[in-house]
Amino acid sequence: MGDDDVGLVERLRDGDEGAFRVLVERYQGQLLRLAASLVTSRAVAEEVVQETWLGVVRGIEGFEGRASVRTWLFRILVNRARSAGAREYRSIPLDLGHEPAVPPGRFSPKGTWASPPVTWTDDADERLTAKALAGRIGHLLHRLPDAQRQVFLLRDVEGLPATEVGDLLGVSDGNQRVLLHRARSSMRGMLEREMGRV
Repeated sequence: MGDDDVGLVERLRDGDEGAFRVLVERYQGQLLRLAASLVTSRAVAEEVVQETWLGVVRGIEGFEGRASVRTWLFRILVNRARSAGAREYRSIPLDLGHEPAVPPGRFSPKGTWASPPVTWTDDADERLTAKALAGRIGHLLHRLPDAQRQVFLLRDVEGLPATEVGDLLGVSDGNQRVLLHRARSSMRGMLEREMGRV
C-alpha cells in the first residue's frame, strides 16, 4: 500500500470526507470497468460500484493493510457482484474449452510458425495513436469470453499481480495463466486483423 493510500485510509477513519472523494476519484473508473465485466448490464455495474463504496465506508475500520487499497476495493466489488444474484453475475467457467490460443493455420506441419507474428508495435504510432489503440482494446474487450476478459482486465489493464487476480476471481494460478494467454492471443489477433497485419 502506497504512502498516499495509507494517509487516505487514516483520514477516512477520522471521518474526512475529502479523503473519500479522493478515493472515489482515484478508483471509480477501475471499479466500474471491473464491475462491467462481472455483471450483465451497465446499470447493475453502477449499482455494484455504489454498494462497494458503501462497503468501504462501513468497513474502513476493518481494513488492516495486508493488501493494497486497490486490491481491497476490488475484493469488496467482486463480493458485491457475486451477491447481486446468480442471474446478474456472470460466473467464471472453469472448463477452459478446447479452442486453441492461436489458430492452427498460423503453424506449419512441423509445428513452427507458418508466418511469424509481425512486430508492428514500432510503427503503431504511425497508424494509430496510443490513445486510439487503447480505445480499440477497450472496444474489443467485450468480444472476449467472460473469464478471459476479467483476467485480461485485471492483469493487463489494472496491473494486478497474478496471485491477486486468481484470488479475486477464485481461479487457480494455472487457469489464470491460460485465460490470460488466450485473452492476449485473441486480442492480438483482433488488433492484427483491424490493422491489416494478418
